Amino acid sequence: MKKILFSLFIGLVLISCQDKKQEDFDINLLNGYWEIERVTMANGSEKEYKINETIDFFEVKMDSGFRKKVIPQLNGSYLVNDTYEKLTIQKTKNGIFIYYATDYAKWKEQIKVLTKDKLILTNDQNIEYQYKHPTPFTVK
Repeated sequence: MKKILFSLFIGLVLISCQDKKQEDFDINLLNGYWEIERVTMANGSEKEYKINETIDFFEVKMDSGFRKKVIPQLNGSYLVNDTYEKLTIQKTKNGIFIYYATDYAKWKEQIKVLTKDKLILTNDQNIEYQYKHPTPFTVK
């Protein structure tokens, strides 16, 4: 009996020490401004983005929200229009997905990494988008 209890205890310790799974992402970390840093194509080629004309703004409450493209201005603010993409978040056995919908299209992206500083999304064409939070700039 002691061996069984000891084995159960060791098993619980090992399970609790494992890395966080995708299901453990804090979806609230998605909220805010994200700037594409790098795109990796399905064939492995990469494109780095040093300067972005647009930045993605996500707002998620519970498992739904929207994404907007905003344009950074020289005074540190963002130019915003009324265009946005509705989104829903779904957790499946294969990962966590963002499902987008507009009047013209529907698509999904899988969240591969979501931390306070980094976001990595992959789409159905196996294109990976790596995001970071933008650094504001101003011209005086």
